[in-house]
Amino acid sequence: MNKGVISKPPGQTGVVATILTHFWFKMFGTMGFTMVFFVAYVYLLRHPASAVSIIPATLPDRLVGFQPWALPIYLSLWVYVSLPAVLMLSRREIVSYGVKVALPCLSGLAIFYFWPNAIAPADIDWAQYPGVAFLKNVDTAGNAFPSLHVATAVFSGLWLHWRIRLLRLGRTMEWCNIAWCVAIAYSTMAVKQHVALDVVAGTLLGLGTAWLSGLKSHARGNSL
Repeated sequence: MNKGVISKPPGQTGVVATILTHFWFKMFGTMGFTMVFFVAYVYLLRHPASAVSIIPATLPDRLVGFQPWALPIYLSLWVYVSLPAVLMLSRREIVSYGVKVALPCLSGLAIFYFWPNAIAPADIDWAQYPGVAFLKNVDTAGNAFPSLHVATAVFSGLWLHWRIRLLRLGRTMEWCNIAWCVAIAYSTMAVKQHVALDVVAGTLLGLGTAWLSGLKSHARGNSL
């Protein structure tokens, strides 16, 4: 059996032990990765290399109105993307996953560099919604297509699905994972950070890079 793979059905105690294994390495590693990515993301957002294209709204965008209650779900991505690594046991496996999750991030940043894009400003008085207004100040509606918010959620969701199965946490947790991932994708439209085309492209980027990262073969070779 490969290193870092749980060798017994864990149960609740095993899950807690898994989370606590290399806990600080996981926490600071995730924070460091996120910081480096966000610096590059914001730099491209503030300094586009060429003229910014506008991604058009489509019918789904007219059907999904602005819903400020979705902001906590949108922000929950930063917890969600940390979960696959949290459920890993060895430093080698965690570092390997960090390299893999960089694939959708770097792909998206490359697209933003060569094709800067954004969505059209929404006709909304953001001053009435302080939480969303703060988000708009930090992360303007640029770097839109593909949505890296959605791409990283889908990528993480697929890896998390495998970890849940490996840990034998049950169908309920599998469905909760799917629901959380879908909710994050929906929230990007509900808080008017992205349009439907961004979400579709982000989903495809997440699926494609998860496949390229070897998730399928990894899951086959690491079963209890």
